[in-house]
Amino acid sequence: MRGPGTHMGVCSDGRFEGSLSGGCIENAVVAEALDALKTGQARMVRFGAGSPYIDIKLPCGGGLDIHFQPLHDRAVIDASLAAIEGRTPFSLALPLEGGNADFISGRSDTDTSVPDGTATIGHWPEPKLLILGHGAGVASLARLARQIDLTVAVQSPDTALLAGLSDPEIATHHLTAPSDVSALDCDRWTAIVFLFHDHDWETELMAKVLGQPHFYLGAMGGRKAHAVRVVALGHAGISDQQIASIHAPIGLFHSSRDPDTLALSTLGQVIQSYHEAGFTYDRA
Repeated sequence: MRGPGTHMGVCSDGRFEGSLSGGCIENAVVAEALDALKTGQARMVRFGAGSPYIDIKLPCGGGLDIHFQPLHDRAVIDASLAAIEGRTPFSLALPLEGGNADFISGRSDTDTSVPDGTATIGHWPEPKLLILGHGAGVASLARLARQIDLTVAVQSPDTALLAGLSDPEIATHHLTAPSDVSALDCDRWTAIVFLFHDHDWETELMAKVLGQPHFYLGAMGGRKAHAVRVVALGHAGISDQQIASIHAPIGLFHSSRDPDTLALSTLGQVIQSYHEAGFTYDRA
């Protein structure tokens, strides 16, 4: 089962987005949601152990308490979509005994203890992955990140690589020089990955992003390459504390020259760091 606060969206025609289990209860959830839409009333329903639906069981043997909230207020929907687009945290307050959901700007904690009869469901901005570099590893990492719906941006001096990124959702920028920092824009939910084989491209770009908010910065290269990188960054005025925050060698497991394996190792470390930073990324 998914974590507290995970949600599905169900339309009045039966279409839905997201899941709350491994597929055990989704059809029943959609049917219940359609009935909630018809009545216009919020409700809480248990599925699995202790549920009135005795023919719907979870293989794990557990139970899920699911809140069904008809969304009548278009302003709540518009505010939520604007916050997602603007990459700002927000919450939805769900009154369990009925009533409309409320939009809460800037708050992102999920609290299902409901001492006052209201559950608060937090929404952090999804991880944004900024990849700077050249070579096959850039394309592999960008493709893998898009498969789990991350926001992805790629900056590279390799115009052929940029042109070969077929996903229109990937933002690209052609780096014209190692000093081209014009398109670097990070927030605290951004992970930056450097995949340059020519490390002369790194210093000014890395110095720029180290001064911006982010939750992860990793760089390709072995320990000897990183030692040279540390010296160059020190000469550029970067503090020891900032340099120590760099993940290098990059990834959860090392010594892989295969682009796809490197991408998997790196993306795993990025998502791990996102959760360790106190955020949650749980695809709907």
